[in-house]
Amino acid sequence: MRQKETIILGIESSCDDTSAAILKNDTILSNIIAGQDVHHEFGGVVPELASRAHLQNIVPVVDAAIKKSGIQKEEIDAIAFTKGPGLLGSLVVGTSFAKTFALALDIPLIDVNHMYGHVLAHFINDENKSMPRMPFLCLTVSGGHTQIVLIKDYLDMQVLGTTIDDAAGEAFDKAAKMLGFPYPGGPLIDKFARRGDENKFKFSKPKVPGYDFSFSGLKTSILYFLQKQEKENSDFIKENLEDLCASIQKTIVDILIKQLEEVVNDLGIKEVAIAGGVSANSELRNRIIEKKDSAGWNVYIPRFEYCTDNAAMIAITGKFMFEKNLFTNQSVTAMARMPFNAK
Repeated sequence: MRQKETIILGIESSCDDTSAAILKNDTILSNIIAGQDVHHEFGGVVPELASRAHLQNIVPVVDAAIKKSGIQKEEIDAIAFTKGPGLLGSLVVGTSFAKTFALALDIPLIDVNHMYGHVLAHFINDENKSMPRMPFLCLTVSGGHTQIVLIKDYLDMQVLGTTIDDAAGEAFDKAAKMLGFPYPGGPLIDKFARRGDENKFKFSKPKVPGYDFSFSGLKTSILYFLQKQEKENSDFIKENLEDLCASIQKTIVDILIKQLEEVVNDLGIKEVAIAGGVSANSELRNRIIEKKDSAGWNVYIPRFEYCTDNAAMIAITGKFMFEKNLFTNQSVTAMARMPFNAK
């Protein structure tokens, strides 16, 4: 007897992207993302403006996702949404919509931990991509998080190392702002770094015990270095922009790779994945790929569309929770700070 197909509507609204996706079994039928240009002039995400934009985007984004998928809304078996962590106002919009939608259609609600979504995006069905084998390690790097996670099963994960202050993505964006780039500046550092000398400038690297990370000291090091150089030459940044980008990017990626290498060597696990917005960075992707030959790692890198915040990753996580009957109810509330193992 053929098993019934499972259709999940995923909702993601943790920061400044409003996204909706339709998942059929483990295949994504649609994944719609609406960004918010309003933040560019402020040099970062403004929470109040983000939540207002989500209110404007959520209905048309969900409608577009359902239409593109070719299904009828009555065919949806459950709705999975990001409960946290993230910006509270943004999360409330997604949570409120999901609760209303589930109530109207009388279908189950699934509250997803955003960080699980980044990791489990690797299990979205893609004919051109292999999937990690359990257990595996995942370096999850974004604007708000930097973690090394041990994945024992789809919903059984353990954080081995995390940032004690700032995230790697924030370090990229703050360094980019110092260089005069608009927000978000991380991708621009990546772009200019490709033509620069990564060994031209040296910046301090933190000494952190265990598998944890720290990036606040690096940001300070870059700031003081630039201030000193600009006192001597007001055109220093302009004249050395590509080399600065390459050197900053190399330093950040060096820190990430060093900690990841320690975990791999200590645990003997060579199934290694990356996830999160910074996993789109070309230097990080290249350095991870190099480990296939130099260290015998089996490496897994997400498609670009699944690196940044998206509803496809929430839908696939929802699918695994659906199979375990891990549902929530109408009393659920969004959580700006959500422990990693909270589901």
